[in-house]
Amino acid sequence: MKRLRNKVIIVTGAGGGLGEGIAKVVAAEGAKVVIAEMREEAGKRVESQIKKRGGKALAVPCNVSRDADIQNAVAATVKKFGRVDGLVNNAGVNFIKDSLDVTAQDWDRIINIDLRGTFFFAQAAMRQMLRQKPRGGSIVNISSVHSYACYPGAAVYDAAKWGVVGVTKAIAIEYATKGIRLNAVSPGLLNTLIWKEFLGAVDDKKACWKYWKDNIPMERVIEPEEIARLCVFLLSDEASCITGANIYADGGLTSQFASKPTFKIKPLEGKTR
Repeated sequence: MKRLRNKVIIVTGAGGGLGEGIAKVVAAEGAKVVIAEMREEAGKRVESQIKKRGGKALAVPCNVSRDADIQNAVAATVKKFGRVDGLVNNAGVNFIKDSLDVTAQDWDRIINIDLRGTFFFAQAAMRQMLRQKPRGGSIVNISSVHSYACYPGAAVYDAAKWGVVGVTKAIAIEYATKGIRLNAVSPGLLNTLIWKEFLGAVDDKKACWKYWKDNIPMERVIEPEEIARLCVFLLSDEASCITGANIYADGGLTSQFASKPTFKIKPLEGKTR
């Protein structure tokens, strides 16, 4: 039994990376998928690939920092498929820069895409979810482990991702009795373009890999399909009692007290003094 059979799901930023992985897995689970992607050719490519596999998909040009694009994406979804059952707010950009070098333009660009876009796309989707019959739906907002702890130079990105979790929780409790659920997913290090860009920007790739293996208990990056399967669960009726949650999918990164020790320690048995 496909868990999202006949549900209509919008995935933002689905023309590549994590969003593409989510869109394809959601489609494989029976959903009709709308690919809201600012790069029109990339969106069409994912649409074509889903259709070739027997799925139903529609690519819609969308820059989530533009209100008109958000409204158009929701309207196109309803025109094509009749309703909106779910939304995955995935579109976003990474940002690392010394805080003293951050400009007002940097701040506005990251916040507009990563946080403002998430809020107003959720708002537009919810208005449709409340109009339709049966009403209701599920929204998954992609945050980050940056909503738990921080990385040097990521102040603006961290502000956005902490904000995504706050928005998720606040709306979740506000609309908990109206058939709408909102949850956040906070991935760790993902095997996407962001990771490849990061790896390409470091001066010592071997040291970089060692650093992350020392800090991630699973000693590996997370694949987009792994996050996609979590999104499928949250979008499905199997998660009917879950709302307002922020789930860390990070290979244990946020559960580890510090980097793996490079020394050995004898057992400490808690003897009284």
